[in-house]
Amino acid sequence: MLLIPAIDLKDGHCVRLKQGDMDQATVFSEEPAAMARHWLEQGARRLHLVDLNGAFAGKPKNEAAIKAIIAAVRAYAEETDTEEVPVQLGGGIRDLDTIERYLNAGISYIIIGTAAVKSPGFLADACSAFPGQIIVGIDAKDGKVATDGWSKMSGHDVIDLAQKFEGYGIEAIIYTDIGRDGMMGGVNIEATVKLAQAVSVPVIASGGVHVLADVEALCDVQEDGVEGVICGRSIYEGTLDLASAQERADELSGEFDYDDAEEEETE
Repeated sequence: MLLIPAIDLKDGHCVRLKQGDMDQATVFSEEPAAMARHWLEQGARRLHLVDLNGAFAGKPKNEAAIKAIIAAVRAYAEETDTEEVPVQLGGGIRDLDTIERYLNAGISYIIIGTAAVKSPGFLADACSAFPGQIIVGIDAKDGKVATDGWSKMSGHDVIDLAQKFEGYGIEAIIYTDIGRDGMMGGVNIEATVKLAQAVSVPVIASGGVHVLADVEALCDVQEDGVEGVICGRSIYEGTLDLASAQERADELSGEFDYDDAEEEETE
């Protein structure tokens, strides 16, 4: 189970919103690149970036901050002699030229949300042009898909749309319950599992993570295809410690036994 810190960008700052409301933004850092480095130091294995202004404007608005984060990721890898941590980015990406520009700059995965719903042909073209690097973001409430920074409900059924997108060759799906995002009320496990069971691509949960128990609950359904979770307000406000939560997730997933590792070190 991969825990992915979210860095949401608004006016060049790192913020968190409540239920996608731009008027309810809490600024956690005026230096997003420094925040990215902080999460890398805490053991993050992937970063999740969202250009919030871009999501509402329909075009990139925080490129300077995004490039600064990429530079910070590269610098950290060089300093620690480790591989660069993948960075995934969404928000305001509506054309192939923008995707190519971001990938060339160092972004690993592009997240397409609103444009996937409104212009499925664009999504198909993107998957064809950049195989293995396109993730679809599905934001939903009560089983229906939302678009335009969550400001509009499309009427599309989540699972029907996800299965359609899967056929295009997407790499993964980020599923956000917008009724829970930023509220720290717990993940909508039932809806996330229902989606994961309906598709063969990995599903990354988003929205509502609050405490370690939420991570543990997601680990219990990892075999259903839920392979990661995006962490936002919980890690910024301290109700969830990223490093210890990832360690616990690794233990529950059987990916790494820290007790055995400590025993080997003492021998």
